[in-house]
Amino acid sequence: MDKNKQGIELLQAGNMEKAIQLFTEVIEENPKDPIGYVNFANVLISVGEIERAESFLNKAIELDDQVAASYYSYGNFYFNQEKYEQAAGMFEKALTNGMDSNDVYYMLGMCFSYLGKYPLSLPYLQRSVELNEEDIEARFQYGLSLAQSASYKEAIAQLEKVIEADPHHADAFYNVAVAYAMTGADRDQVLSLLDQAITIQPDHLLAVNAKKTVMENQE
Repeated sequence: MDKNKQGIELLQAGNMEKAIQLFTEVIEENPKDPIGYVNFANVLISVGEIERAESFLNKAIELDDQVAASYYSYGNFYFNQEKYEQAAGMFEKALTNGMDSNDVYYMLGMCFSYLGKYPLSLPYLQRSVELNEEDIEARFQYGLSLAQSASYKEAIAQLEKVIEADPHHADAFYNVAVAYAMTGADRDQVLSLLDQAITIQPDHLLAVNAKKTVMENQE
């Protein structure tokens, strides 16, 4: 098996020591291949060695500034530090250099969501869902951004698909209830959805407080 692939599998399995050993060998054997540096940086990010990780990412880009994986990893590097503006810039460079996976669109959309720029997040989250319709989290976040952009009917459609795929998704029940409320839906329908969220997650404070508010408004 290719050492890069083997190292990635070890990283995913949590075997950091062995992954580091393999990626070190990759770099020693192919010192001008940026992918080895990217993979080593990903290990360093996983173990919290941020400064060293950045130096490896910079080395990868120095070797070849058109490798999308370098920018994607750099985006994650910034995202994990909650530096969403910088992360978005790196994910955009990954797109520019040919990356076309649902992951990069999802991460770019999430950057804009965390920055409160929900309308900007929409095309990226939509594309993420289009590329992988089974990605429930991407669809959920797309639904949230639609709701935050006041596109309530479209949000409801997406959140109901989330519930269909995962009937135990308490946050989806809560958010679809809120979206229905914003469209002037019947209160019993809203309460029913909130009850389902609370049944799934009894300590869902947002749902509990929303139910309390709806019931108080009925009195």
